[in-house]
Amino acid sequence: MTQKNVCVVVTSRASYARIKSLLSAIQGHDSLRLQLVVAASALLHRYGSVVDVIESDGFKPNATVHVVIEGTSPETMAASTGLAIIQLSSKFQDLKPDVVLTIADRYETMATAIAASYMNIPLAHTQGGEVTGSIDDGVRNAVSRLAQLHLVSTDQSRSRLIQMGEDPTHVKLTGCPSIDLIANTSLDTDGLLDQYGGVGLEVDLTQPYLVVLQHPVTTEYEHAFDQIAATLEAIKGLKIPTIWFWPNVDAGSDEISKGLRRFREQTRPDYVHFYRNFTPEDFVRLIANCACLVGNSSAAIREGSFLGTPAVNIGTRQHGRERGDNVIDVQPKPPDIITAIKTQLAHGRYHRSSLYGDGKAGRRIADALAEPLPPIQKSLTY
Repeated sequence: MTQKNVCVVVTSRASYARIKSLLSAIQGHDSLRLQLVVAASALLHRYGSVVDVIESDGFKPNATVHVVIEGTSPETMAASTGLAIIQLSSKFQDLKPDVVLTIADRYETMATAIAASYMNIPLAHTQGGEVTGSIDDGVRNAVSRLAQLHLVSTDQSRSRLIQMGEDPTHVKLTGCPSIDLIANTSLDTDGLLDQYGGVGLEVDLTQPYLVVLQHPVTTEYEHAFDQIAATLEAIKGLKIPTIWFWPNVDAGSDEISKGLRRFREQTRPDYVHFYRNFTPEDFVRLIANCACLVGNSSAAIREGSFLGTPAVNIGTRQHGRERGDNVIDVQPKPPDIITAIKTQLAHGRYHRSSLYGDGKAGRRIADALAEPLPPIQKSLTY
């Protein structure tokens, strides 16, 4: 039986966590053959060398693509997108996939979609139809317009894509593969931190602790330093043991990194430990057991809702995203952040929400990819 070549492009620590269960499902599917391209920040040490995690999990990349141009500004994001189109086009020519799958709403997602579309390769897209802040909405919707097959996380997302004119038969409600990780991972924290270095206080995971993950907002990149300073001031005011992760590669990332380094060097806090990256499973274990997840990562909303983890979402980066009861939204102001964290600490765990899936998304997506693909020429309905 001829297998369909499915080329999945993984570009960051977040996109790997969002797609890992699908990679396994493709490998185990009789009708599919996995082609894996690892690119962008997933290849860089400063963002945790995600490619090493991918390989240790047993996934061998068919190709790697270096596309991140030095500097974290809107200009370098645009230039990196252009370089990614060039590099990915060459890899697609070599691999000759039957379908390309791209994830979510990053600039690399856009590059993947453009390269595949102009090469007449059917495009599948996960996490379409969602609403957030910054430029991500525009990128996500543009990729949805280019994609032939939509693999969405929520019922509301499916409705949005259909309202945009996408054929309902090509919009599949699968749930998010990141929830699969939770459903299939032991949440025990014994020895969790032993394999990671990082810098700062050794946090006792048997006691209440915070996790902070805050990225730049690309449409507010010039305020990134002030925004991270507000969060740092709040954490300084609370002095609760805290695990803090480095930001992603978007415009404004250097300013956030500068703020973290300055805080670390000038304050020398004995209540914070900084890390670059964890494996997806270990990150799930960490946030499953934390007292509160703070910042602006979608993990607080997606994985956090399924785990029932109390979360404080800061600023506009997740504006409009569907969420469960576990999230409190605040502006990047220290008193507001402190009050929200204290409220969540007093509340404790929330009931589990299946808003973003039930733990079976990977298999559903693999089955959808195994079906006959929609035609390249789309017929939008209005």
